[in-house]
Amino acid sequence: MINILVGGDVCPVGRSEELFAAGDAEAIFNGLLDEFRRADLSTVNLECPLIDKQSPIEKTGPVLGVGSDCVNGLRAASIGAANLANNHILDHGSAGLLNTLQVCDEAGITTFGAGRDIHEAGRIVVRDVKGCRIGLLGMAEHEFSTASHRRGGANPLDLKSFIRSVDGQRSEFDYLIVLLHGGNEGYPYPSPRLMDTCRFLTETGADAVICQHSHCPGCHENHHGSHIVYGQGNLIFDLPDREASWYEGFLVRLEIAGDFSSTMSLVPYVQSGGQAGAGRMKPGAEEALLNRVEERSGSILEAGFVEEAWSRFCADKRCKYLNDMLMPCRLLKFLNRRGLVVNLFYSRKFLMRLLNLVRCQAHREVVETILRRYQRGTGE
Repeated sequence: MINILVGGDVCPVGRSEELFAAGDAEAIFNGLLDEFRRADLSTVNLECPLIDKQSPIEKTGPVLGVGSDCVNGLRAASIGAANLANNHILDHGSAGLLNTLQVCDEAGITTFGAGRDIHEAGRIVVRDVKGCRIGLLGMAEHEFSTASHRRGGANPLDLKSFIRSVDGQRSEFDYLIVLLHGGNEGYPYPSPRLMDTCRFLTETGADAVICQHSHCPGCHENHHGSHIVYGQGNLIFDLPDREASWYEGFLVRLEIAGDFSSTMSLVPYVQSGGQAGAGRMKPGAEEALLNRVEERSGSILEAGFVEEAWSRFCADKRCKYLNDMLMPCRLLKFLNRRGLVVNLFYSRKFLMRLLNLVRCQAHREVVETILRRYQRGTGE
């Protein structure tokens, strides 16, 4: 039996940065450390670049980056592979990415999910574990970190590219694990699109698909014998004043038999409490988290549940998203916190045109191309 351990988002900021730099794995992972060291292969999502100097890019959202010596904490915890397919790996540009690749390589940590160009980023990395060839592939939804033919970055979520990679490398691996950086922050269920995407990934080659990025523990299902996890939660992300779910999560343990069939189990933890790092929950809290996960996992299999839950989530986020799309300044965003500006100044017909621009692939491609020109500073 082969034991593979998958951890969620690791971002060694705040109090944990010093512990990672010192390689103090006991203080970082506490009672979880035995899980990592007992595994035949362990992997996490490294949610930020390892850098020697600041070179922040222009983007929306926070810019993350920690010192190169933080790799010491990963190595000391026997983490053998790091997924780099996420929305922060290019926060310090190509210099930050290249340094991360080099630092991890020198520490003996396999990286996947990002590379010097889109071809390298999308390659399935194979590790031999007790004679079983474990394929590792990272993918991220399109944000500021996405690789292209001309620049390095994260492997973008693209189903056509996934099929080509699997078909081209199928003879090289026995068991394929996909780490997908996607979904909506704070939402413990899959959207209809995400569920359909993950199921398709398992139908076309993946034995396990594990979604990260949601920053909260979610749910899971077994689809035609393959495992799908919709959100693990953060593993190490020491930021203050977040909701309780920010600090909870679970490791995913995959046990692979000789015929390459597998079973999955979850190891709950809590992180960033009175001190930095993560550790096992108390038995009562552990049982309560697992019960919540299993309840959600049952709910997503009920007819219509995923669509209805998604509709409620989007209704709750309506003003926030319309603010981001239509309000150019803080004053208008404040006035529109309950939809006032939209109701007064944007007609239903205008919003229908906006829907068509983002829904229709041809129109959306034009909009994205135009806006990327502004991102590059070329404007008109």
